[in-house]
Amino acid sequence: MMERIDIVNEDIKLTQNLSGLTYGTDALLLSAFVRGRRQGRAVEFGAGTGIVSLLCAKRQKFSRIYAVEIQEKYASLCRRNVEANQFDQIIETVPADIREIDASLFGGPLDAVFSNPPYLKLGAGMTNENEEKAIARHELFGQVSDFCAAASRLLKHGGSFYVVYRPDRLDDLLTALGQHALAPKRLVMVYADAAHKACLVLVEAVKGGGAGIFVTKPLFIKTGDQDSEEMKWIYENGDFHEQYRKK
Repeated sequence: MMERIDIVNEDIKLTQNLSGLTYGTDALLLSAFVRGRRQGRAVEFGAGTGIVSLLCAKRQKFSRIYAVEIQEKYASLCRRNVEANQFDQIIETVPADIREIDASLFGGPLDAVFSNPPYLKLGAGMTNENEEKAIARHELFGQVSDFCAAASRLLKHGGSFYVVYRPDRLDDLLTALGQHALAPKRLVMVYADAAHKACLVLVEAVKGGGAGIFVTKPLFIKTGDQDSEEMKWIYENGDFHEQYRKK
């Protein structure tokens, strides 16, 4: 496994497997999209290198985070990154299959779950990629409905599930959320710039929540060849501006 150590946002030292999936905008946006509960406990599904959990820990969004990762290589890499950044008192790496866990593994229901689930159905997209990328991108170990079911099992009533996903599969995500008592409450469509179609969607759902969803204004990553003002805010604050958090 060829590795490289980078210093990324928040001065996090991140060891990455160059043959696998590396740190990208989706992870940064998900970590910023998550609303913190300072004394709360959270779980990440599919932690990979651990970067989303690390960014949340750096911003003190939770007092305890469990980083769940099914691939042993990445669970080990995540643990190393947690230790290298001295967050082992906050983040615990859990090698497990999200389809087989429940809240008892974490000492009871949790306040939040966040995830960047595999977004390609089996048989979709390129099939000649390596196994690690295939597991991260394709629904080999769980469909989006499995991720929603696991989140619902783990969350307290009123707890939040945060997801970054592909816009062309938003219908699948919303259907799965509804099937598992997770009510979508906030949705952000993300665009590379004003000239392109949406490239990502961020959804916050609440277990047992009522009807009504806040669809924010679009988030453009770039304005011309420069970062948009909204992205600059995210880079500087590790959070979304309040116009993306309030109706």
